[in-house]
Amino acid sequence: MADERSGVHSDISSPRENRVQLRPIERRVRHMLDDGLSHEEIAWRFRRSPGFVRRVTVLSGLQRKPRTGAAPHPLRPVERVVHKGLAQGLPTSEVASRLRRTPEWVERVDAFASHKLNQA
Repeated sequence: MADERSGVHSDISSPRENRVQLRPIERRVRHMLDDGLSHEEIAWRFRRSPGFVRRVTVLSGLQRKPRTGAAPHPLRPVERVVHKGLAQGLPTSEVASRLRRTPEWVERVDAFASHKLNQA
């Protein structure tokens, strides 16, 4: 059975409580459709075409495979670079120069990275 507002089959659309896994634009589009806005109105608000809104609606209703990548690292990339450089014995001034930062900044980032690693 097709939903008149979205032009999408009702078995594809996801209930509001299952929208946690959707991207922000997918959540907003689905929320606006639930509120009764047309594809044209939503497209105008996002400065996109009505076709884009229809595609977002259809694709956001499809099942996605769960992420199978590596577990997220506790450190941000810049923290990993700083921590690794200092662990290899580079002076803070060298790491700072490579990252175009001050040595004090490198020390702060390394201290925070060490704290995060001890907490993990």
